[in-house]
Amino acid sequence: MDIVLNSIDAVVTDAPLPFAPRLALDMPQVIVGGFASRVEFEQQARTTFGSLRWLWSEEDHIRFGKESHELVSVGLHVPTEAAPVEAGFHVPDGLPTLQGGLRANEVRDFGMPQATVLHCDTEAAELICLRDLAVPDAPLEARIGVAPGLALLVQDGAAVGWSLTDPARCLTSGYTAPDQSPPSPDTRRQLAEYLALFTRPLADEVMDKEPGAWRRLRTAERVLRNQREDRRRAEILHRLVIRMIEDYENC
Repeated sequence: MDIVLNSIDAVVTDAPLPFAPRLALDMPQVIVGGFASRVEFEQQARTTFGSLRWLWSEEDHIRFGKESHELVSVGLHVPTEAAPVEAGFHVPDGLPTLQGGLRANEVRDFGMPQATVLHCDTEAAELICLRDLAVPDAPLEARIGVAPGLALLVQDGAAVGWSLTDPARCLTSGYTAPDQSPPSPDTRRQLAEYLALFTRPLADEVMDKEPGAWRRLRTAERVLRNQREDRRRAEILHRLVIRMIEDYENC
């Protein structure tokens, strides 16, 4: 199967990336690759090609090995706009899924625009990020599982978004490896709540100090502070909520 990554063609291989995705909401990105720091990520530029951040542009990072042309790393930005509830978007259960990596058909740098809208159910079973709200107007063709739990969504032969199953399992800070233990149901619910607070339109209400939005923010802070199980993930979310409070409290 061939897919288009904005302006470059790639073929789906039978070798997905072996690395666990890292959901680093402090960045905020989903990161997949064999590096453990920003320095190591930047060092791979010497041996790879792919999407880059152009001047004044916002790009996702999809990098291929210069020698092999095979996919070696992915960095997908988490959108700050929530898909409206009435859009009712979901990935169909019967959608064909191919587990595999990608091989670029040519060595060339290219732009890869970020997804612009986000959908996450209240139990955080799946995080879905789309190129734009026009995507649900036509059926998806397939999803390509490029890493454990992470898939590119394909429509008319082109990548139009991505999905991450059980995103709480991948939750971490920066380039740190995520906790290997299963997340608790409370953590999943609080992750969904944080993503709602993080994205517009609710984020705008927080910024404007709307009473209802601030009650939700303060409640999230209290619940995460008092959560006893799954503490590592709860502390990550708690720091993010505290940062939101500090950023907007004195605006």
